[in-house]
Amino acid sequence: MQFADSRWLAKMVAAGACATVLSAAATAQDAPTADPATLKAQWERYTADAVANPVELAPMRVTEQATAADGATLRLVSLHPGVNRWHLVERVAPEGRAQSWHLENADAATWTLSLTKGDDPALLISGRGEASQCRPWAGETSELATAAGSGLPYAPVCGGKLFLRNKVAGSRTNREAVSDFLRKNVVFGDKLVNLIKGAFFEDAFLETAALGDGSGDNGDVVAALGQARLDRRPNMRTAMGLPVTGAPDGMEAGSWYAVEGQEGIFASVMQPGLIAQEILAERNGANWLDGVERNADVYLAAFDLGRFEIGYELGTDHPGLEWSSRPSRRGAEWNMAGPDGFSRADPLVRNGMLNPALLPRVAGAIAGGFKRDHGAFRFGDYAGFNRGHHYGFISNGVTFSRLIENLSTLYITTDGEIGMKLWQEADNEMIPRLAFARQNGVPLVQRDPETGASVPGDRVTSWGGGNWSGSAEAQLRTLRAGACLREAGGRQFLIYAYFSSVTPSAMARTFQAYDCDHAMLLDMNSPELTYMAVYRQNAAGDGLEADHLSRLMAESDPWAGGVRVPRFVTFSDNRDFIYLLRKE
Repeated sequence: MQFADSRWLAKMVAAGACATVLSAAATAQDAPTADPATLKAQWERYTADAVANPVELAPMRVTEQATAADGATLRLVSLHPGVNRWHLVERVAPEGRAQSWHLENADAATWTLSLTKGDDPALLISGRGEASQCRPWAGETSELATAAGSGLPYAPVCGGKLFLRNKVAGSRTNREAVSDFLRKNVVFGDKLVNLIKGAFFEDAFLETAALGDGSGDNGDVVAALGQARLDRRPNMRTAMGLPVTGAPDGMEAGSWYAVEGQEGIFASVMQPGLIAQEILAERNGANWLDGVERNADVYLAAFDLGRFEIGYELGTDHPGLEWSSRPSRRGAEWNMAGPDGFSRADPLVRNGMLNPALLPRVAGAIAGGFKRDHGAFRFGDYAGFNRGHHYGFISNGVTFSRLIENLSTLYITTDGEIGMKLWQEADNEMIPRLAFARQNGVPLVQRDPETGASVPGDRVTSWGGGNWSGSAEAQLRTLRAGACLREAGGRQFLIYAYFSSVTPSAMARTFQAYDCDHAMLLDMNSPELTYMAVYRQNAAGDGLEADHLSRLMAESDPWAGGVRVPRFVTFSDNRDFIYLLRKE
């Protein structure tokens, strides 16, 4: 069965458990709640073979409706009260003309929305012991019309307590633009792009640091993270862009250093050829490393998740919601716009940028993962069922592409739990309480349930079976990025790694050396697709500046006003991204 079984929710509803879960999340913020019968019906629609739009993939949504004196119908759809970020306002005029606006809460921890009744309905915004009413649709030139014409990705309305999300064009680099042009306009364009990858991308960004003698001064090593399992720990002078403390003569391979001015963020460097021989010699699902990747620099950043929240935002264009060209379709699937039934986000708006109200807390951002066309299987068993295993993703409690079993999944719940795992059908029970999720392929490493050791995933050496991509000739070595979660010393860490030229086997061995619980591939082939930056206030105190894990990533930050501005957080981007916020 491809999608989640609705029987478990029916049982929850019968017992009143589902309503209790939602009410607990909503009551804390005095938000409206849906009745058990509505929740059951919405879940059954969620599990249907195909739906019309992503609103139907928001199973916890709450809809309020009122009729104005002029006969117009107003609806407020709170897409997930437990997340309390996204709301859809719809107005249907007496003659039937319908309008909709996608609103985002400027402060989800403070403000809750509801719709008043009576002849003059209004949005009731409550919080901090106060309440105000707002009718942004009213007037000859309404506040929403003005906001829609502003050209801003987020246009403030209702006294700045809400933002209207506007459709904008996401920035992209020349390399991205050329690739997209070839795929859309040139016969066999995708093969041509793969040829370019094979000819120019493999080792194009290879970095090999000079190795010096270890100085014995490891800098500010994080005690909980310890050190990677390496046979040698030479000092490395690299092109890593994060400023660290305690490394005047280079960073010792495998050690962790505090990033300057960034509490809870740490950096490390290594080369796969330094990994302990006891790991490299294991015949447990990874290939031998070749001579190039053994000496390829790897840069890592670790975030202490006791200090950070994680979120996920879609780009203006990627990942798409349509079918990937990779798997074959069958029968009625040819009549479906996408694997979930739709190919567009409407009536919701994707604007590829962080909510500006979150800027004071933003600490970092990471490029999300594969585009939709690459985010499904062409070869192997996974291409033959689950509609080719299109990678799923959830933002702000709304499923834009359903989570599919057998895929590595990073997820964040409404109560802040952060996990990374191989998704199974039983895990769909978590969907009503998921705020964010991103799937990207199959595991690079997992914990062995018997030994507790970090071991390679069972498809690391299978090019088609693991959907690892690379060049047209199945040459797997290229620039890649991945992420893992790790529990250490009673703390949880998100570790992001940038590999300048490696195969999946070298990635797996590296994550083993750093003792990761579960690791997954993100994206590959160029620095803008493997982007990672941490942010700090600029010298003037009126904006953000980025420090990049690799200095090559800075080239993908767009220009504005004669200076480069950080992607994702100050400029809309066509790619999706994972962001980290400092906890309040």
